[in-house]
Amino acid sequence: MTHYKDLRSYLDALEAIGEVQRIGKPVALDLEIGAVSRRAGETGQAAPLFEQIPERPGMRVLGAPGGVSSKPGQRLARIALAVGLPAIASGREIVEVFAAARTRPGIKPVVVAHALCKQNVHVGDEVNLLELPAPLLHDGDGGRYLNTFGIICVETPDKSWRSWSIARIMVVDGKRMAGIIAPNQHIGMVRKTWTDIGQDMPFAIALGAQPVLPYVGGMPLPEYMDEADYAGALTGAGIECVRAETVDVLVPAASEIVVEGHVSMTDTAPEGPMGEYAGYLWEGPPSPKPVYNVTAITHRDSPILPISVAGEPPEENHTAWGIPNAGEIVFLLREAGFPVATAWSPFESANHWFVIAVKHDWRAKTGLTGNQLSQRVADILFEKKGGMGTPKYIVVNDDIDITNTNEVVWAFATRNHPGSQGELVFGNENTNPLVAYLADDEKKLLRTTKVIYNCLDPEHLGGQLPKRSSFAFTYPEALRQQVLLDWPDYGYAEATA
Repeated sequence: MTHYKDLRSYLDALEAIGEVQRIGKPVALDLEIGAVSRRAGETGQAAPLFEQIPERPGMRVLGAPGGVSSKPGQRLARIALAVGLPAIASGREIVEVFAAARTRPGIKPVVVAHALCKQNVHVGDEVNLLELPAPLLHDGDGGRYLNTFGIICVETPDKSWRSWSIARIMVVDGKRMAGIIAPNQHIGMVRKTWTDIGQDMPFAIALGAQPVLPYVGGMPLPEYMDEADYAGALTGAGIECVRAETVDVLVPAASEIVVEGHVSMTDTAPEGPMGEYAGYLWEGPPSPKPVYNVTAITHRDSPILPISVAGEPPEENHTAWGIPNAGEIVFLLREAGFPVATAWSPFESANHWFVIAVKHDWRAKTGLTGNQLSQRVADILFEKKGGMGTPKYIVVNDDIDITNTNEVVWAFATRNHPGSQGELVFGNENTNPLVAYLADDEKKLLRTTKVIYNCLDPEHLGGQLPKRSSFAFTYPEALRQQVLLDWPDYGYAEATA
């Protein structure tokens, strides 16, 4: 496995396979960067690297860093290379990387004295967030968002827990930012340990860090598990970190930009609205959010700011959050002895569905009915962070390629029997407040209803699925291979599957 230790070597590897598009044309921070990045992401084009931003000379922005590709055979290339796999890796292989790393002991960060992220250091009066290339991403956003794909680094006062996570953060003025800090997310829990002792929470935001880290930051690891240690287990080596300039927080040394300071216990500032991962931008006034008071900014020469232009899928919320979340679900289910084969959140569902594929011999091994097995999913997941953010689950047999949304829709349509064997409903469950359809009271209470759809083989079939009628399942292997070999002779373009 090849693990890139900084963003630039990773981008070189992506550029070599056509997954980076350098843009030398001058572009505007307001909306143009967002529009180009959205268009590139929606059409599967190479990730745009904006190299000429007249309003921020010498600084660059990378759009669609975790987008999917339209190039044959490398749809998930950006994610695969980020986690150390070849560009042609499948979704299931990528999920296995995250699940397997959960079974290994963590590896602590390696603290270094010097780092390229400190080639330029600005403290005190030199701090000015308005000199960074934070773009206005959507027409209707409440402001320019600096953090959409960076790692927020915080630690408890006693250093017993180091949390690295991703959340949106908007620039308020030259020295302040504001963003969501949900109490049921780890950053909110760490912040409470500081407010409990009457102190502001130190923070550092690592922008453009080692390419695997946004995926680790998007993974719903358990409380008191350090993402830094888990990243070490995943890559096989401790993540190189350096001390921040003005706060006692470790940050990834390979970062392009580091912004640091304290989150106020009491101060708030208007933040939002913002186009979000569910695919909507709810218009309306901003709402008060905690203030990040900035005391230092450091960065590399000619730094690169990666951004995620959240919205309709696919974009980084659906890859850098959805795929690692699938890895965590697989790990949790396997740890509990559940016969899981793999899990996946179809990008088209905007992280509102999770599909769980069970092994073909699940009945013999468990002695359970389909509904009883589906109930086990709720018992295992719904009290864990891995089961918090997604409201709808679909359980299918492993003959379905759950990374292929066409197959998932077909399985749901033809195997789910509405009624007593079709769905299990669970009220008053922990939730992410950004789920699209929540009512205001659900958002405030962070509780909602969840559902598991049983799309397993029906009980009356006695554990036997009907034979699938398709090219892959209806014809002998030898004939299928011969048809693929002769495909051009039939007058078609070369077969790709």
